[in-house]
Amino acid sequence: MYIANDWKDYEVIDTGNGEKLERWGDVILRRPDPQIIWPIQQENQEWRDVHGHYHRSSSGGGEWEMKKKLPERWTISYDKLKFHIKPTNFKHTGLFPEQAANWSWMMDKISNAGRPINVLNLFAYTGGATVAAASAGASVVHVDAAKGMVQWAKENLQLSGLGDRPVRFITDDVFKFVQREQRRGSRYDAIIMDPPSYGRGPGGEMWKLETSLYPFVESCLSILSDQPLFMLINSYTTGISPTVLTNILNMTVKKRFGGRISSGELGLPITRSGLNLPCGILGRWEE
Repeated sequence: MYIANDWKDYEVIDTGNGEKLERWGDVILRRPDPQIIWPIQQENQEWRDVHGHYHRSSSGGGEWEMKKKLPERWTISYDKLKFHIKPTNFKHTGLFPEQAANWSWMMDKISNAGRPINVLNLFAYTGGATVAAASAGASVVHVDAAKGMVQWAKENLQLSGLGDRPVRFITDDVFKFVQREQRRGSRYDAIIMDPPSYGRGPGGEMWKLETSLYPFVESCLSILSDQPLFMLINSYTTGISPTVLTNILNMTVKKRFGGRISSGELGLPITRSGLNLPCGILGRWEE
């Protein structure tokens, strides 16, 4: 398991009964998590004295119960990187803190490459990986279909003092963008992707991770440079094993370029119990 254990502004305080108690800077939130199938060991006042509690609805979705006044958004830091945090309608806050394990890894890879590195970040959300890669000296192309998320990512880059770095923000369908880059002959030294479990393409095509991920990764081979540095795949799709990502990377990028593969779970330390909370999986190929 790859543990994101270097946070100072974020903490999983406790877990149980399908929920996690988290600290985001000075803000305490209580949110559901499907992995937490064990009971709360001690539901003390801290569990009740929160700023916000997201309640799931039995019919799907849910809503926030705000118990204390919160700013519209606030800022947390990871080392020199800074991010805006804001509770959204879908329980999320605009950041997946377990991804810090990947940020540290890619920053190390980029800064030690000894050459200019061009990164493509697909399904790029609010740009955690974009900010990390840019801070390490890479040129980055950030692609996401949601205009609001791309704007949020631009603000995170500025917030981190990296507004002058060579980052292009593209609001577009990821699949269409990759196809256009193939026709243009564009090349990247590193590709990051965090594909959804389900989605629809520009022509109404159904994306389902189980059937679409392999051909998509294979199609990305044609936009890798002759000397690629890494490829990173993240997944939050229930039931997909890290070994699946290992196999896909073996059959595609390693088959063409050699190199080595690692995979596993992403996790966060739980302060009160000393356990680790699983938070999705990753597969990494590196030169």
